[in-house]
Amino acid sequence: MNVKKYSGELIPFNADSLKGSLAKSGASPELTEKVYQTITEKLYDGITTKELYKIAFQELKQLKNTYAARYSLKKAMRDLGPEGFYFEKWVAALLKEGGFQTITGKIVQGNAVTHEIDVIAAKDTEMLAIECKFRNDIDAKITVTTPMYFLSRFKDICDKSYTYFEKERKFTQGWLATNTYFTKDAINFAEYYHINLLSWDYPVDKSIKRRVDSAALYPITCLTSITKLEKDKLLAKRCILVKELAEQPELLDDLTMTNAKKKRTLNEAHELIKIKQEGA
Repeated sequence: MNVKKYSGELIPFNADSLKGSLAKSGASPELTEKVYQTITEKLYDGITTKELYKIAFQELKQLKNTYAARYSLKKAMRDLGPEGFYFEKWVAALLKEGGFQTITGKIVQGNAVTHEIDVIAAKDTEMLAIECKFRNDIDAKITVTTPMYFLSRFKDICDKSYTYFEKERKFTQGWLATNTYFTKDAINFAEYYHINLLSWDYPVDKSIKRRVDSAALYPITCLTSITKLEKDKLLAKRCILVKELAEQPELLDDLTMTNAKKKRTLNEAHELIKIKQEGA
């Protein structure tokens, strides 16, 4: 049986891949197998990956909202778009978890030209210049031309001093972050020239999907108990993370929802940030 990707390409159905993605929802092995069996009964040759995702999402949601929320993490990261502004805020939040001070969207003067730095993060003697590449396309990949271009930009600023967070510093590291993937050439180039990369699946042990689970950095777009419009309103209030909503429930006060729905939303938020993926 074949599955049709977003690009239209037909690929063989991969049972292990589906089971693996279901297991990452946090459901027990027994529940995961039960959901898998239910899904396979609804499959047909040529089913799209989008439809397959919807079936799995609904089956998990019937069991528990947080299972569906974790299963939808990759989509939730894309839902931080379409512009990428909120993805930059999420990257800043990630660095804050590591003890960095952060600021976003700053213009700095290099030796030759000015540069907009998406995220600046500093801790101790380190200061990072981070460029974020957000993509809405599920199959998008960042090619080698991006780290090549970023390297030239970083060279233009790395030997100059800048005052951030009440201290004069120089940039010590350059980072490229994306919600999608890097090509092999992009990874090889970045490794050779010491550019740090962060993507959905790279580095393997510190990728976005691993970091989200280990530090409970779920974006607000993960929540299944609120609508897209409600998520957009929370993002506009600079509520990027589920844990921020859990800590500031008053953020829901300006949304038109019943007290019962507020309670469901907050229950989902609290439960989601408590879940730790085994081995993460």
